[in-house]
Amino acid sequence: MSRQKKYGIRPCTWVYLFLMFFSFVTFLIGQAGLGGLEVALAVLFLALIKGQLVGHYFMGLGSVRGFWHWPVFIWLFIPGILIGTAFYLSYSTG
Repeated sequence: MSRQKKYGIRPCTWVYLFLMFFSFVTFLIGQAGLGGLEVALAVLFLALIKGQLVGHYFMGLGSVRGFWHWPVFIWLFIPGILIGTAFYLSYSTG
């Protein structure tokens, strides 16, 4: 994990700002009433990115090696695939 500041701001602060931005985008999508498979998958993708950023920067898993680097990724990947498949099947059959 890089500890170098960019524009005088620590990396965790940048990640926090990205998390707030992604949350705001998700809020705006909900307020706009957008729907459909593409929007649902995009919101799911944003949630997976947010989870990975939290695991990498705030849980400290970005600096570990070996097995412990993967639990959060696997924890996000498997439910993400299952939820995405459920969205796809519900929209393709409905």
